[in-house]
Amino acid sequence: MNSFTLFRRSLFQVTDLNKAKKMPFWKVILYAIFLSIILALPLTKQLFSIMQDIKEDGQKIAAKLPEFKISDGKLHAADDVEGFIYQTNSIIFTFDPAGKRTVSDVTADSVGTAVSLGFLQDKFVVALPNSGAADSLLGANQFEFPYSKGTLDGLNSQDLKQGLDEASMPFWIKLVIFIFTLYPTFINLVINLLMITIGANLYSKLRLYKLRFLDCLKIATYSMTLPVIISSVLHFVNQSFDDSFLIVFISLLVFFFAVRNEKRQEPPLA
Repeated sequence: MNSFTLFRRSLFQVTDLNKAKKMPFWKVILYAIFLSIILALPLTKQLFSIMQDIKEDGQKIAAKLPEFKISDGKLHAADDVEGFIYQTNSIIFTFDPAGKRTVSDVTADSVGTAVSLGFLQDKFVVALPNSGAADSLLGANQFEFPYSKGTLDGLNSQDLKQGLDEASMPFWIKLVIFIFTLYPTFINLVINLLMITIGANLYSKLRLYKLRFLDCLKIATYSMTLPVIISSVLHFVNQSFDDSFLIVFISLLVFFFAVRNEKRQEPPLA
């Protein structure tokens, strides 16, 4: 029996999942990664949607930008140009050639899921939502790009508008985003799997089934299929849904049905 067969059985005939104990361990690991991919799909879709919203909102902001140019480490605009703050659903944007705002001001603007961007007098600032995800993946949620470093030297309003109009997300960026999403999803799935296996192993001991811990781990992995699919569908509907309890609870129920025909050990004599 292979993983594809066990996948079908996990949806329509869970009593056959006890055969998973004979699967090679490396195939079980690959199947766990496959389940992580299913769980990562809703979050990946959400991130792609956010990035598309940021691009569209960036184009709206660019249309309101006055003429400017970055040179000699400074943001230069006409004398009669005043700074402004413009907010969309995904971006809070600051344009401040007069130097009235600070990095702290721009960072404080970032609330909810909005990204705060600022063309200040001497640097460009990016402040991501303070959710902990940026800190874990990027090491920080605030980034500064001083004009004196030369990275943005020569940038002007026309270049920025043209760049936003022509911008598209390359495939490798999408792949990187997916990998970043898959990693924490896989770690969380492994934690849930260990909890399920501990409960399944305890149940097996109480029922005197001839199952080792590794056998319970293999069966539990395939028992997670249905709850993982249900959880993924629910995440498409409600992005804030906490799926850990659902996955653990339903997986244990599936495991109980899967092993009910297992052979039992002889009870010890009194």
